[in-house]
Amino acid sequence: MSKEILSEFLKEIPLFQVLGEENFNRLLLNAEMHVCSKFDFIYLPDEQAKKVFFLKKGCIKIGTHSSDGKEVIKTVLYPNAMFGELCLVGEGSRIDFAQCMNANVEYCSVDAGLIREMIQTNLQMSLKLYELIGSRLISAERRLESLVLKDARARIVDFIKDAVAKNGQRVGFEMLIRHSLTQQDIANITGTSRQTVTSVLNDLKKSNLIYFNRKSILVRDMAKLA
Repeated sequence: MSKEILSEFLKEIPLFQVLGEENFNRLLLNAEMHVCSKFDFIYLPDEQAKKVFFLKKGCIKIGTHSSDGKEVIKTVLYPNAMFGELCLVGEGSRIDFAQCMNANVEYCSVDAGLIREMIQTNLQMSLKLYELIGSRLISAERRLESLVLKDARARIVDFIKDAVAKNGQRVGFEMLIRHSLTQQDIANITGTSRQTVTSVLNDLKKSNLIYFNRKSILVRDMAKLA
């Protein structure tokens, strides 16, 4: 990838939009682009956390495994998302994994030390980082609330609504979510079983609230989806 294309991509990242020319050029020299295949891991638990990552193309999942080996997906990220950022606030070793969910995933890596150095001298940049981490914490709290207080159907509906908010595309009066999730992935996100996900999705489809296939979910009416 040319430096011009990499530069344009980095300028789309909110964290870097407040950098002056000198620091942006330092960032550009340090940044490295990577291309990964489906199912490749970008990092694994217990690896040293020395890089921060920015997703350019494709989607990835951030997750962990329970004591009995079950995969738990914490979040799914789409282009322009930053991930691995906890190393900026004290994470020494990774506590989760980041895995590619489709082919030809493109992402950029930057040394965490360089970003920490810039944050220390740039108040606007530090505020943007706090905003990002704060929004992630709010999202995690809402998900925990959903897992504790809501039934399986409500959790799956919440997942669909959240996916629309993050990655939905308007198609007329409907909203289209393009994704690379299996029904088992959705189960791992919502704390349900694959069979429950299948049942709920089919029920929503019969009620003409959604249409779905392996690669997308079409929400016909957000107001009625409940």
